Amino acid sequence: MDIEFGLDTFGDITKGADGELLTGAETIRNVVEQAVLADRVGVEFFGVGEHHRSEFAVSSPEMVLATIAGRTDRIRLGTAVTVLSSDDPVRVFERFATLDAVSDGRAEVVLGRGSFIESFPLFGYDLRDYEALFEQKLELFVELLKEKPVTWSGTMRASLENADVFPKTANGLRTWVGVGGSPESVVRVARHGLGLMLAIIGGPADRFRPFVDLYHRSVAAYGTTSHPISVHSPGHIAATDEEAWETAYAGFEAMNNTIGRERGWPPYSRARFQNDVGPAGALYVGSPDRVATKIADTVRTLGLGRFDLKYATGTQSHESMMSSIELYGSEVIPRVRRLLADD
Repeated sequence: MDIEFGLDTFGDITKGADGELLTGAETIRNVVEQAVLADRVGVEFFGVGEHHRSEFAVSSPEMVLATIAGRTDRIRLGTAVTVLSSDDPVRVFERFATLDAVSDGRAEVVLGRGSFIESFPLFGYDLRDYEALFEQKLELFVELLKEKPVTWSGTMRASLENADVFPKTANGLRTWVGVGGSPESVVRVARHGLGLMLAIIGGPADRFRPFVDLYHRSVAAYGTTSHPISVHSPGHIAATDEEAWETAYAGFEAMNNTIGRERGWPPYSRARFQNDVGPAGALYVGSPDRVATKIADTVRTLGLGRFDLKYATGTQSHESMMSSIELYGSEVIPRVRRLLADD
């Protein structure tokens, strides 16, 4: 199967060797080094998420990605995700067209509504407009992707009359939409002829098969362009299962409990973690063999064209993430390819 392999990070604020949290600036510099290593070990895509809260260092992914572009040669660079609802589609397109230029055609964008709401009040948007903001801004962004003068009107931003946007890209801007599991969102992605990226952060992969089938049916019904399906899921790799579990647990616990306090989740536990790393869970944590086998199963189940491992979660150290990236590129990806070739 022709499949791409990527890595995603939200720029989680991590702990240093002394156990203290690093600064946002230190974390961002570490993200750049992580991307450089990913390029060197053969990973094909590197995605940086946008957030506006204290647990994450990256609020401007394009700036980080442009820095990475200057230090890498072939890895594709994009987001995970860009919160289009609280941004302006014209500025988003201009920033990514600029990234495409400085990276020599390696830019792509993953659009989404985000899983947090801080950007809405920060940039002056009303949460009551949550659905309309994304729908209208995505509609405009699709028009901008044609890279021709745009005439557009809506209620969420000023209208455009024969407006042209610069710079142009050399070969277009590859665009995905991140979806968490809403049928309406899947149909919208298909209607606009964009790529579907499923964020699978809980439960077995096979429960998302109906969304894949819905995407393909909707593309056929609308007569739009079909794209490979992509999945974004968290994980961590070490030499053995036990080492990977021990290294990763504290980060997953810290992040789940931080978000859980806001959303009313029960405290995270070892029992839940061990279930999540098993066949019925969405965490790809373990030895290269375990993680490769689980990724291959997901690729087969969903018919994927790309798998992105979210390698950074919570307070996990930079050193452990670098080791995980090394194993992902040098051992996991080749093993997955062999498993799929054997099919």
